[in-house]
Amino acid sequence: MQAEGKVVELGGEREVPAGPPSFDELFLEVHDRLYRALYFITGSSADAKELMQDAFLKLWERWDRLDTIEDPVAYLFRVALNGVRMRERRARVAARKILPAAAARDPFDDVHVRDDVRRMLRGISPRQRTAIVLIEIFGYSSEEAARIMGVQPTTVRVLASQGRAALRES
Repeated sequence: MQAEGKVVELGGEREVPAGPPSFDELFLEVHDRLYRALYFITGSSADAKELMQDAFLKLWERWDRLDTIEDPVAYLFRVALNGVRMRERRARVAARKILPAAAARDPFDDVHVRDDVRRMLRGISPRQRTAIVLIEIFGYSSEEAARIMGVQPTTVRVLASQGRAALRES
């Protein structure tokens, strides 16, 4: 292909670098990709920058042994992602220390509570018990409870009030 008398080669051979890239070249080539990946994972620009710096620092510390690192880019990503996991783990441990785990609920406690409620309700009159159960446990209004019991709404309110007073005394 020619452009105004000049030959332009498309898809020609790329220059193969003579040796491994310098640290500066690797940094310039990879830092944007690594930052964007970390930002996407952490959702925080500050965290992404800090994790990226830590990863490059670890690579810099091992730069004299670069021949032992098979793929420096993969190494950077691996170090950075390990940093994300370590931060998450430390945050979970700290949260467990700050927030005590909720006590496991014992299903037998419910049985004991129900027995206690039954025992207490047996200590009041059947009409008071009926009024309290309809109003407090089943959530009926005094008018609805009165229709169910066949009495006046004021009678239901009086029975429930007397029943509550008797329960407080017991």
